[in-house]
Amino acid sequence: MLKSDILPRAFYFKQGGEETRLADPNTDWTAEQVMGFYSGTYPILTNAKIEGPEIKGDEVRYSFMTTLGTKG
Repeated sequence: MLKSDILPRAFYFKQGGEETRLADPNTDWTAEQVMGFYSGTYPILTNAKIEGPEIKGDEVRYSFMTTLGTKG
């Protein structure tokens, strides 16, 4: 028999060379709403773009990509 599971979402962004994992605050929210929620704590996310979803391991991974602090 096949078994299906709903994979949890996780959100990631890089800041200062460190990757930070953010938990999903509300499974009913879109990725844009989650980014808006966390932008109060992490202002770098206000200008980020979303990449994903990508299934990696046992989670659905979204990446918040920023260009702040890069040259070129």
